[in-house]
Amino acid sequence: MPTRPYVIDEMISAKTIAARVEELAREITAHFQDTNKLVVVGLLRGSFVFIADLVRELDLPVEVDFMEASSYGDATHSSREVRILKDLRGEIAGRDVLVVEDIVDTGHTLKHVLTLLKARKPARIEVCALLDKPTRREVAIKATWTGFEIPDRFVVGYGIDFAQRNRNLPHIGAVRFTDGDDQ
Repeated sequence: MPTRPYVIDEMISAKTIAARVEELAREITAHFQDTNKLVVVGLLRGSFVFIADLVRELDLPVEVDFMEASSYGDATHSSREVRILKDLRGEIAGRDVLVVEDIVDTGHTLKHVLTLLKARKPARIEVCALLDKPTRREVAIKATWTGFEIPDRFVVGYGIDFAQRNRNLPHIGAVRFTDGDDQ
């Protein structure tokens, strides 16, 4: 549990998120229109709200699976050491795969996950990220589709947490510490 006092300033409203998820789903549906079944892989835990909303908007046959990777713990900065805490249950060899990520920050987690998944020889693999912080990127990686580009702020809501809190907020908010130190 965070010990420093903080407030959350709304950055992206629930209505804006919903509209963008619909747009992303249309683009993804068009891209994968020839697929037999799309395997949508959510990266837990931060993507669970986003993936639920996104798959309901896809006009495709989908299978949903999850991986859990961590490089944050309870901190506000990435440790850059990626650990796989939960792997896929199903096979992806020869199948079309869409990886759904909550936020691309340094890029270490996404790069690690994509390296693992590409070794399993999917037919196609693409990435949809809700949020992107390109100013924090440390490895060359980019999502195929991005919901929103955001500044270098620690954010919560819509599935994204701070020390396991605030995932249930319907919007994306920036954490602002009230003791004056923003990070």
